[in-house]
Amino acid sequence: VQLQASGGGLVQAGGSLRLSCAASERTFSSYAVGWFRQTPGKEREFVAGTSWSGGNTDYADSVKGRFTMSRDNAKNTVYLQMNSLKPEDTAVYYCAAKYYGGSSYYPAPGYDYWGNGTLVTVSS
Repeated sequence: VQLQASGGGLVQAGGSLRLSCAASERTFSSYAVGWFRQTPGKEREFVAGTSWSGGNTDYADSVKGRFTMSRDNAKNTVYLQMNSLKPEDTAVYYCAAKYYGGSSYYPAPGYDYWGNGTLVTVSS
């Protein structure tokens, strides 16, 4: 499956952005999906994830209550709604997928497919 992330941009602190991860396959509903972010010199960090069934969604502590992950299987797309953005949320955001992943969390190596990154910059 090919993944295309989009929706990044420049926003002021306190603002909102919605990232999208569009998949090339109609069977995207069979994939667990995760969002990660990375800043220069740091490892890729888990942000949010959902199992293939969508029954479980997990968030990093740093984004709980501010970010919401959802999926629209009819559009083969997963979203990450980011509210109350902070300068420390600045990073390149990636989506990733794992076929029939039953968990809402996997470390980065646990995902089989990765999309391109989309840059989110939050100014103070």
